[in-house]
Amino acid sequence: MRAIWKGSVSLGLVGIAVKLYSATEEKDIRFHQVHAADGGRISMRRVCSVDGEEVPYAEVAKGIEADDGAVVVLTDEDLAEVPVATAKTITVLEFVPAEQVDPVLFAKAYYLAPDGAAAVKPYLLLRESLRDSDRVGIVKIALRQREHLAALRVRDDVLVVSMMLWPDEVREPDFDLLGKGATLRPQERKMAASLVETMAGDFQPDEQTDDYRAALLELVEAKLHGGEVARAAPERPTKAADLLAVLTASVEQAQGRTVRTSAGEAPGRRAPAKATAGKKAAPAAKKAAAKKAPARKAPAKAAPVKKAAVKKAAVKKAAATRSAAGKTAGATAKAASKKAAPAKKAPRKKAA
Repeated sequence: MRAIWKGSVSLGLVGIAVKLYSATEEKDIRFHQVHAADGGRISMRRVCSVDGEEVPYAEVAKGIEADDGAVVVLTDEDLAEVPVATAKTITVLEFVPAEQVDPVLFAKAYYLAPDGAAAVKPYLLLRESLRDSDRVGIVKIALRQREHLAALRVRDDVLVVSMMLWPDEVREPDFDLLGKGATLRPQERKMAASLVETMAGDFQPDEQTDDYRAALLELVEAKLHGGEVARAAPERPTKAADLLAVLTASVEQAQGRTVRTSAGEAPGRRAPAKATAGKKAAPAAKKAAAKKAPARKAPAKAAPVKKAAVKKAAVKKAAATRSAAGKTAGATAKAASKKAAPAKKAPRKKAA
């Protein structure tokens, strides 16, 4: 990594020599301006509006137009000599609770590293103090011809300077759609809360991917090789009348996804215990199934009783037959008795 700035952190009377490194990089796909007919690159010429001549890059300077139309030209040397205390110093203004800094203010982030062995100990002391107090430092730093408000915070084991917007750079929301008074029904509130709870998890940045960039690269490959270009179907906004039904379907879909990933496929995703009426119905369904189970097994348990009844009837029938037919009927009763209870040997009277 290459340092883009060198200076010091001013913390009261303590000065910490530091270097600044870019902590992020953009992965955007950059397009060139080309001629649609033949793909030729379009060159941008720098032409002076006064004399009409093309100006080489070395002669391009920065200028500010005054109210009367006069242009003040500023060179790089002029900008480097702007008399501001934060030109080479990160000035710590105060330390505030981390939750008080609105994320809407954050812009680009930079890693802050100690510059030299002598700066390591005060650097570590500042890092540990911020980590233990759960606070961030509000600082000022001049970078690229501009003074920035920034937050000095700890990320992993490194101090990070997160550039912030000035308060007057955050626009106020200026639209009146929210003032038209849409009525939220209790069922909709409950189902929306269930959807949020069902989709709850821990943020894992490494699991997220830039699907648009991947699809754009596939489109480029398809056009290069004459392949077919897939077209995405546009999503239609949900109508207010269908909101409850769509919320319910979304909860069911999220519950199914949670069940499929509960084996560890998506860490951080968990299934809440009591989120929806559907989930509460699950234990009731299990109890109902448990109650029905013995009913299905009842015939098997009742079988011995039925066999005993059959046996008793056969014995009675055999006795009546014996009184009428003698030894032949006795043989018949004996056979009927064996057929009625093959699995259980019970004592029986000898045929008369």
